[in-house]
Amino acid sequence: MQDTQVKDAVDKARAAAQELHKAISDAAAKRGGAAKADLEAVPPKAKAAIDSIKGSMANQNGAAKKQLSDAVTYLEATRKHAAEGVKTSGKEFQTSVRQTIADARAAVQKVSEAVAAKRTAESTQPAKK
Repeated sequence: MQDTQVKDAVDKARAAAQELHKAISDAAAKRGGAAKADLEAVPPKAKAAIDSIKGSMANQNGAAKKQLSDAVTYLEATRKHAAEGVKTSGKEFQTSVRQTIADARAAVQKVSEAVAAKRTAESTQPAKK
């Protein structure tokens, strides 16, 4: 039963990262104050995704742990760029938003790779009797 819970934790981490990416993309589509207000919500959402990923790392295989660790690095960069972006305007703001989106996209990719690594490892293990 433990395996199912771990799988669910990694899948939840991926869902959190995907939700964060969507929120950032939606914020980028807005203009002015609305975009900044939405971007202010990104650092706490990124922190929640980081906590979710860190909570699921302990029971993972080496390949999945590496991908999850990389995802955390990208999410920390996402937090940083979002926080910096709120303090800027004009071209600097747009640059921060683009970097925030890129970091979030990379984090989603890494978590997805971790899910794939975990599933691959599970499929190559002999069946339990």
